[in-house]
Amino acid sequence: MPIHFGTDGWRAVISDSFTFSNLRMVAQAIADAAASEQWDTSSIPNIDSHKFVVGYDTRFLSDRYAAEVARVLAGNGFTVLLAQADAPTPVISFAVKYHQAAGGVMITASHNAPRYNGVKLKAAYGGSALPEECRRVEVYINDNEERARGPNLMDFDKARQTGLIQKFNPLPAYFEHLSHLIRTDIIAEAPQRFVVDSMYGSGRGVIHSFLQGTGCEIAEIRGEMNPGFGGTHPEPIAKNLGALAGAIGAGMGNFGLATDGDADRIGAMDERGNFVDPHKIMALALRYLVEKRGLSGAAVRTVSTTRMIDRLAKRYGLKVYETPVGFNHIADLMMAEDVLIGGEESGGISFKGHIPEGDGPIMGLLLVEMIADARKPLYEMVKDLLEDVGPAFYERTDLRLARPVAKKEMTKFLTTHAPAEIGEQKVAEISTLDGVKYIMADDSWLLIRPSGTEPVLRVYAEGRSTNMVKELLGYGQKVASSIV
Repeated sequence: MPIHFGTDGWRAVISDSFTFSNLRMVAQAIADAAASEQWDTSSIPNIDSHKFVVGYDTRFLSDRYAAEVARVLAGNGFTVLLAQADAPTPVISFAVKYHQAAGGVMITASHNAPRYNGVKLKAAYGGSALPEECRRVEVYINDNEERARGPNLMDFDKARQTGLIQKFNPLPAYFEHLSHLIRTDIIAEAPQRFVVDSMYGSGRGVIHSFLQGTGCEIAEIRGEMNPGFGGTHPEPIAKNLGALAGAIGAGMGNFGLATDGDADRIGAMDERGNFVDPHKIMALALRYLVEKRGLSGAAVRTVSTTRMIDRLAKRYGLKVYETPVGFNHIADLMMAEDVLIGGEESGGISFKGHIPEGDGPIMGLLLVEMIADARKPLYEMVKDLLEDVGPAFYERTDLRLARPVAKKEMTKFLTTHAPAEIGEQKVAEISTLDGVKYIMADDSWLLIRPSGTEPVLRVYAEGRSTNMVKELLGYGQKVASSIV
């Protein structure tokens, strides 16, 4: 099976195509790409073009895979800073920038099922590698395969002795950085009692450790090492957070925070066990950063993210950028423009002063700060937000198709056969930025995106009422059933 190194890196099933042999080939291609003239390190001053950072999550064999990548990079003359323990992806991304490295490798399959593992490639600026850098890696994979060129591999102990592999703890520098972005003084004035659900991922212990000394009482669940993630997908969405709801219901805390397998996504839960999705977290954060912190800048959201952001930005006189799905598009704008906050519906969010990378711990900490500052429960904060710029009800569903359909074909079909109205609301605008998005007169919207890899139609809807969401999803269902 050929290795496809996409803009998100490479993910595959462990022991199927994610093997040590294939991983070494990928690592060699990364080394080749990083040594080429096409590897862009111009964004970071005083870069060490022969330095790489390697980290890993809590998945099966992730530590061994990371060591193997380090051996290949060392065999190609790179000095490798190898994390001494599992760590969140954003922590490793920050370490790349902090240590002025040419790039980084994170061994993780993020929120995917336990049978998967993967490679995320990081650029010198502390975010995901550029699409052209990822394409360059894939070119080298294919080229090396054609030439039957194997990886350069250095003995691990020898690399340690010569200093080409150096183990390090990435958390102290990350915590120092966070201390300038999170107001621990506000948290200490109103210490919170809450639950952190790490979902057995590499975010375990991070929020708790950072808040030591603030007086907060933090109960952490699913924080032990469990490479099978307890048999669930480590994705912080409502259906996967029964354990968190149970912990809150048992009185372990007044609200909950949840991070995914590699902790670059955030989810939350209020004291009543209601899931607080990333749409609400991002809108609450935007309002807080402007009204309480006095900050300004553009708001960047993906096409599948709440228009509460737009309504708030209009109030504050801020520019809004809408991007295709994928945090890499948000990162591009965070580096090119004055951006206050950027985020996506899946829970990857970052804000001004931080790296252009979705970061679960920092957004969880910002939420703790917001609750401490408001001196009222999370349920009341969300209720106030929805009364202010809502209502906004959101739902997403994936619909199986009878056959695969190309995005171009689907876009043409959906624009040509666009409805005049859905649910008694007129279609006021049609966007084809990523899939097709129908925006209603009342600011409700329906987004339909075909999967690029399987016969699935991804349907996203945000309505001003639950009935409107039902109408929008129903229209998406009709579209799916019409494709034969």
